[in-house]
Amino acid sequence: MARTADKIESLIADDSAMADALAVVYDRTDGGSERIEWAEVNDDLTSGQWGRLIEKDVLESVGDEFQIADPDAVETALNDDSSATVSTSTPDIGDDADTEGSSWTTWDKLAAVGAGGLFLGYSQQPVRNVVGSAVEVFIGPIDQVLPFYVVVLVVALLTGLFSTLLQANLMNMDKMSAYQERMKAIQEKRKEAQERGDDEALEQIREEQMDAMGDQLGMFKEQFRPMVWTMFVTIPVFLWIYWMVLDGHVAASETQIVAPLIGEATWTAKVLGPMQMWIIWYFLCSMSLTQLIRKSLNIQTTPT
Repeated sequence: MARTADKIESLIADDSAMADALAVVYDRTDGGSERIEWAEVNDDLTSGQWGRLIEKDVLESVGDEFQIADPDAVETALNDDSSATVSTSTPDIGDDADTEGSSWTTWDKLAAVGAGGLFLGYSQQPVRNVVGSAVEVFIGPIDQVLPFYVVVLVVALLTGLFSTLLQANLMNMDKMSAYQERMKAIQEKRKEAQERGDDEALEQIREEQMDAMGDQLGMFKEQFRPMVWTMFVTIPVFLWIYWMVLDGHVAASETQIVAPLIGEATWTAKVLGPMQMWIIWYFLCSMSLTQLIRKSLNIQTTPT
């Protein structure tokens, strides 16, 4: 893997200590043939070095363990004396961005296009009618046996559970943590250099910050990927509620709700600025239930 070799050279060029860290990992994985955990190397590696190896895909996750993605590239880099030379050159940001972008599959991109198309339903009634009628096939039977406000609570529960599971499974928390740790390390180095008045070090840190812009793009893509799939599912549900309320499909006996802190109000009543009661009710149910789901399932959706 030519890109893996380039990334290893870039890591060592930025920080010569990474060569020693990489050598430790290579040795303790028996030349890349075995898997390894952080606990096995935390006596010789800092968490920042471990995070950088994961961030640059030198180490790839296999369940709870990690393995060297390309042992041959690591061996070549460690045997190449020129790789151990400290350099101030800036790694290719565009290459990093392309590599991060490859984590998006064709299905991810199709989901993004589909979610964008569904947005038309908010302004185009024909689209809203088609989506609302299609979703009615699945939610209609529930709506026939439960009050409308309970149906909204149920769909908010289901969409909250779906979005939480998506975030937990599609976001690489190790990589996200590595991004954040690198940015924190750069800020600390910059502060120390400013205190010392070291202009040469500040120039090198500015180059490193330029390189980190590619990491920020990768971090954004990691966060946006589960969001695309969440929108692909929640937008049709939201459009169904919109279609039920605004197009008069709610039963006449259920056009009002008694909500906490608000009291009795119709679904179309403006409660918070231009936001109507049905929007407020859905978001209250969704946000509160999503938090309960995350706590009860102990699901982490943010990096540590």
